Amino acid sequence: MRKENSTNRLNEMAITNNCPITSTVVAIGGRWKIIILWRLNDGPLRYNEIRKAIPNISEKMLIQQLKELVASGWVDKKDYNEIPPRTEYTLTTLGKSFIPILERIYQWGMEHNIIELVQKTATKSMEEQ
Repeated sequence: MRKENSTNRLNEMAITNNCPITSTVVAIGGRWKIIILWRLNDGPLRYNEIRKAIPNISEKMLIQQLKELVASGWVDKKDYNEIPPRTEYTLTTLGKSFIPILERIYQWGMEHNIIELVQKTATKSMEEQ
């Protein structure tokens, strides 16, 4: 979380003010939130199931991203009063409403061979260093 009066926070507020595009990008920003939402599309998952589905995410980052998604209303967290403890994460109505957009982004990426483009750009960038 950013400090309320930090330059980064003030800049974020300025670019998102009255703009649904940049506000959406900020809401789902970062490397992991979209992946978490995509994985939850198949139904409820426990923490360890999400962790296994996204092997490169650190435990700290997964916990942080899940907390943010829950706090912002994209994901619901249900704690069961059981021993051993059990928690499930599911998409909320807001989260489910975003899935068709992710599906369209996936289709667009496939149509334009974005994976190859990103790989070429990364390779070129590494060669220039």
